[in-house]
Amino acid sequence: MSDADERTSHWESVYSTKTETDVSWFQESPGISIEIIDALWGGKPADFIDVGGGASRLADALVVHPGFKVTVLDLSQAALDAARQRIGANAADISWIVADITRWQPADQFDIWHDRAALHFLTNADDREKYVRTLGSALRIGGVAIIGTFAPDGPEKCSGLPVMRHDSASLAAMFGDAFELIDSQPHEHQTPWGSVQKFQFSSFRRLK
Repeated sequence: MSDADERTSHWESVYSTKTETDVSWFQESPGISIEIIDALWGGKPADFIDVGGGASRLADALVVHPGFKVTVLDLSQAALDAARQRIGANAADISWIVADITRWQPADQFDIWHDRAALHFLTNADDREKYVRTLGSALRIGGVAIIGTFAPDGPEKCSGLPVMRHDSASLAAMFGDAFELIDSQPHEHQTPWGSVQKFQFSSFRRLK
């Protein structure tokens, strides 16, 4: 079984057997992401994609954001089904894509690429290269990529899987000179059971 197939099987099982508050990454409100999006984009209309969005509540908030066209991509059908059911009627205004980011071939381009806690599961260098190629294809020149990962002093595993922790320098080296680092900030995420996970959010603008 390939790495992508193993990821799909793992996350389909997670989202099929656990409620949203049973997982460490649950956020009642995705405040940090909304703050960064508003600071970098200033409320302008945008084609937005949430990569690895799963059952996150970010889509709920942005689908009613004036001028935003929202897409959510995740490799778990169960996760997207849960999000659609929760959002209700507004879910019809969101584009839902079931795909592994290392295999996905985007048909459209976006102004904002958001990824909270998907990239850090790509511990294989080849998968990270595929991620960067997909990002370069999907993000318009001048668009911004907002990447949230476990920080260097964050957890070494999540959901039983190893992760690759990052800071802004490691991400900048990964993305190359086509992307300019424009913001970086630490974030402490509190899990539903009260423990703290150290994240970092780095934002890049595509230059070429």
